[in-house]
Amino acid sequence: MLGEFEYLLITVASGLGENAYGAAIREEIEATTERRCSLGALYTTIDRLEKKGLLKTWMGEATPQRGGRAKRMVQVTSQGVLAAKEFYDAVMRVSRGASWAKSGARSGTKAEAESR
Repeated sequence: MLGEFEYLLITVASGLGENAYGAAIREEIEATTERRCSLGALYTTIDRLEKKGLLKTWMGEATPQRGGRAKRMVQVTSQGVLAAKEFYDAVMRVSRGASWAKSGARSGTKAEAESR
């Protein structure tokens, strides 16, 4: 089973599609989770997922915007899609019955929850 960060990385890369590369993945993870994502953690996880066959990477073209450096492009494999789906399904199953997962429950801040 995937870990939380592995799931986030695969999901973000899948959502970015042809625009999935290290920096874009990092920016999306940080924006979505509101947590810092170090480049070291990101690329270590990309390497691990690639070794597992869940991602495929290659070097893209060098661009002037990046000072002539190439982007490391990322593509989720069919095995990666399956692993992410299995993780998501497991989280949904284990969440059934949790107070925050019950029908009609809305997500929000603690203050919003307390004001209801």
